Amino acid sequence: MKVYKFPTKQGTGISAAEKGANFIKQAINEKGSVNVILATGASQFEMLNHLTSINGIEWRKVTCFHLDEYIALPESHGASFRKYLSERFLEKVGSVKAFNFVNGSAANTAEECNRLEQLIKASPIDVAFVGIGENGHLAFNDPPADFETEKAYIIAALDMDCRKQQMGEGWFKTIEEVPKQAISMSIRQILKSRHIIVTVPDKRKAEAVKNTIKCEVSNMHPSSILQTHPSCYIYLDNESGSLI
Repeated sequence: MKVYKFPTKQGTGISAAEKGANFIKQAINEKGSVNVILATGASQFEMLNHLTSINGIEWRKVTCFHLDEYIALPESHGASFRKYLSERFLEKVGSVKAFNFVNGSAANTAEECNRLEQLIKASPIDVAFVGIGENGHLAFNDPPADFETEKAYIIAALDMDCRKQQMGEGWFKTIEEVPKQAISMSIRQILKSRHIIVTVPDKRKAEAVKNTIKCEVSNMHPSSILQTHPSCYIYLDNESGSLI
């Protein structure tokens, strides 16, 4: 695990995007294509804005997966992660080789998890862009996270801290509106990525960042598992890194 801290969230996002872009280009040069995971949420705004503007990335050779999606939330809703990535990523880069969205509106969510698992097993991930939640979650793996399941995608129950974060970021007006379940990529699946780029700005993430980096690995601090990954890069601003 390597940790970098910058004075502003803008600098944090730019540096994370540049690092990830280099890995994307490297994979394309090595094997002609690349498989990427993209995260959502307020922490990814600056990173995605810069990533989509970097020259020299052959996006038509990129297959994308995303981490998670609320169950039973329509894609038209302002908090939909499919909507988020369509607007903040796909519309900017144009055509990609494939984008495997998580369909949280699927009639059978277990079948949707199985569908995604088959796709990601056939497309080993080269670069994962992720964030860390205020409660230390990775994707929607809230504490105590399941570190053992080999399933690629799971149906996750969202704890109250997680749901409060979604409301606090402005995606929902009331806590009652925040869904209680989501389809989420599992911890073990995230760790199978060749490289992991973690972008974590803002003061509200400082405690989670400290637990990620300083605590012993524990499923009560899900993101602490990143300590075990051989190619993990964490990008902070002064506020999120204020406790380390």
